[in-house]
Order: sequence, then C-alpha cells, then structure tokens
Amino acid sequence: MPLNYTNSVPLHIQLKNQIEEKIFKGEYIEKIPSERELMDEYYVSRSTVREGIAQLVREGVLEKRPGRGTYVKLKPINDWLGNLSSTSETIERMGMVPGARLIEHKIVELDDRLKDITGLEEAYFFKRVRYANKIPIGIERHYYPVRIGQELVKYDLNKEAFYDLLEQKMGVKTFAAEQIIKSSKVTKEDSKLLGVSSAFSVLNTERRITDVNDNFVEFEIAYYRSDMYSFKINLSRKSN
Repeated sequence: MPLNYTNSVPLHIQLKNQIEEKIFKGEYIEKIPSERELMDEYYVSRSTVREGIAQLVREGVLEKRPGRGTYVKLKPINDWLGNLSSTSETIERMGMVPGARLIEHKIVELDDRLKDITGLEEAYFFKRVRYANKIPIGIERHYYPVRIGQELVKYDLNKEAFYDLLEQKMGVKTFAAEQIIKSSKVTKEDSKLLGVSSAFSVLNTERRITDVNDNFVEFEIAYYRSDMYSFKINLSRKSN
C-alpha cells in the first residue's frame, strides 16, 4: 500500500500516521512490523521508516527494544459510558499515569446557554490540560458554583483530581450526570496545547453533574484527542 507521493505532507509523517492509526484500531497490539516489512508494505526508504518511527518514539507511542524490535507503548484510553468517573480514574484503569496542568482560573459571567444549564449567573471557571503518561490527551473546561471554585483553588490543581477534592475534602457527593458526546474541531489555541493540527478532529463532551440532593455541582466542556480517547459501552438486545 504505497503512500501518496504527490501529497504535501512528508512521507515520514504519512507513515507515522498510518502506524498510529493501526495501533489505535488494534491492528498493532504489541509489536509493529520490522523496518524491512514497513519498507515493503509502503514502498518507502529505510530512512523514511526510521524517521517516522523515531517521531512515534519521541511522542511516547512506541518504544524500541534493542535486539527485539519496536513495541507499542501507548494504549488508547477507554472511558466506560454509564459510569460516572473522573478522567484520572479512567487513565489509571488503563494502567497509565494521569496528570494535569492548570491553564487559567477565574470567576466569569455566564452566557444565556450556560445560565440555562447551570442555573447560575456567574461561575468559577477552570481550564486544564489533561495528560496520560505525560502525553496531552485533552482540554477540560469546568464551571462550578463560585463557593465551590473558591475552595478548589486552594489546592494544587496540577496534581489533585477535582472529584477527589469534591468528595474527600469538601464533602460534596456527586451522584448523577448528563453527558453529550460529539465530534468537533479543536481551536488553534487548544491544538497547540494538545500538540495536534488545528484541522484535527476531537471528541467533544459536555457533562452536567449534580449531587445527591439534585443540586448543581459542575458543568464540564472537554475536548479529547480522538486518536487516544474512546468511549466503550456494552449493549444487549432484549427479546420480544
């Protein structure tokens, strides 16, 4: 399957994308083909193969094992629908190390749509980049009642999970959530934070969370890398 030689995208980038796609489709599970096999499959030079693989190694997707070959290092993150869990919990279930970086936080006036969703006139806003094994996987924007946000900001939000703080430190018992998932494009600003092209498609999720007394707790708008984040649900068919 030759690559597109008339495309403006360099061949090693095309090859990198092909390998990465096969990893996330589950075609390469443990080990990728040898350099010779990739050369024969894609009709490219050894230098092109090595350059494409080297970039995936730098990004933490692959790892080279001397004398043994090149192995898949990164696993896609599967988030179970129907279970209210944090991003950190999802990442940990995949055997990876979660991380976060706080970009900004402030009290904001809400537009009409957010007023309808939250029931608030103003909210405490947080924006964070989320990481799995130090690789950026998503951008999360959170809106909380001001009193909750003022408590959250007292903690190191580069290390702490919001849900852990809410439940363990503040006594807020999250109970139910409404979540919408759709495809979207990432903004130029967020694409730089994620390390992807501004033309990249992302998974856009919106989630409204309430506590055991049906009080509003949080509204989250998040954008996750579609090549690293998937949602999984088990379905069954009822007999008539």
